[in-house]
Amino acid sequence: MIELDDVAESHEGMGLDLGGPLRLLPDPEPQQTWCPVISVDDHAFEPATLFDRVPARYRDAAPRMIEVDGLPMWEIGSQRFPLLGLDGAAGRPIEQVFASGMRLDQYRAGVYDVNARVLDMDLNGIWASLNFPSVVWGFAGTTLNKLPDPDVALACVQSYNDWMLEDWCGRHRDRFVPCQLPYLGDPERAAAEIRRNAARGVPSVSFSENPYALGYPSIHSGHWDPFFAACAETGTVINLHVGSSGKVAQPSPDAPTVVSSALFPINGIEALVDWVFSKVTIRFPDLKVVLSEAGISWIPMAIERLTVAYRRRKETTYWKDTDPDPLDLMRRNFWFTSIEDPSGFRALDLIGEDRVMLEADFPHPDGSWPHSQDIFRAQLELLPTSTIRKLCFENAAALYRHPEPPAELLRTASLFESRPGAAVR
Repeated sequence: MIELDDVAESHEGMGLDLGGPLRLLPDPEPQQTWCPVISVDDHAFEPATLFDRVPARYRDAAPRMIEVDGLPMWEIGSQRFPLLGLDGAAGRPIEQVFASGMRLDQYRAGVYDVNARVLDMDLNGIWASLNFPSVVWGFAGTTLNKLPDPDVALACVQSYNDWMLEDWCGRHRDRFVPCQLPYLGDPERAAAEIRRNAARGVPSVSFSENPYALGYPSIHSGHWDPFFAACAETGTVINLHVGSSGKVAQPSPDAPTVVSSALFPINGIEALVDWVFSKVTIRFPDLKVVLSEAGISWIPMAIERLTVAYRRRKETTYWKDTDPDPLDLMRRNFWFTSIEDPSGFRALDLIGEDRVMLEADFPHPDGSWPHSQDIFRAQLELLPTSTIRKLCFENAAALYRHPEPPAELLRTASLFESRPGAAVR
């Protein structure tokens, strides 16, 4: 995981061989959609106007976009952060995905322009998209929450959420699933922000998989219960994005970036077990929790380990005989997401086909754009049509209360052309 300190005030490509000047690849050829997808993990790219909604009395302390030596940078307190190739890898050579110090015109337009984004979604067979922040803000809004003045921090979180709902999602409301950032400074104020946005139709929030790693109380402490209560009350889905704790697995300090990328699912299994045994979902049985970008192939192992741990529960007094089986909590309160998990899709009888959703992770390096349809087809085409529908869009539509793809889009998808009568029910 790239930390902000690694890129602050950097105008270079982080010491990498970028293979020559920054460049864009040619536009891909349009392809027929195999099955429309609601992607539950993509990323927005925030504009210079992001904090224009911050009240005037706080605006001088809010982050702002400046230009240094002809390069745009976010100035946050005393630090400056350049635009990153990581936040707009789609459509660029793979050796340049970790470039930093970029100009806006060096990204594909679909990275930062929401109208162009919809066109890139169409090209990739993505009907709707849930967007997390770009790297500079932290996937749970950590950068904003760490601003020293708590009132400024809250105002900036609210400004971000207003932008996400009204500008980014609001221009194409049926194509985007709004996802807000949490206020982490106080659980009561955090709960109020959840309720404010729920009243406006925001169905989800990006929370940290492990707030303790960010310097906050743990999920075991009871500190976050007002926030969890608000999410349960309003039906707001809690998304736990890999890396939202500020770290991913890195066994050796000098390990290359590819090691952490390969170990992303480690965060998923840690988060699932930690959250299940935190008893949060016992206290709030209506809570809905998604492990975003964690994959699904590890879930059978997690089921085995939860079973073993439950069998040994009487070694301590923590888990009472009246408490539910951890597997029941997992199957009731948790959902999982996949970019590419061929072995996981062969274990849906264990994982549960109602609990899995798909993601494209546009425009990040792990993303499958513009080949998502080919990848999904290769992994899913032997499954029953009813299962494919669930994984591609039905599960996400139900969980996030978002419209399914329109009937005409389903009728023209090649999956349903080859399986007559399966498109519309």
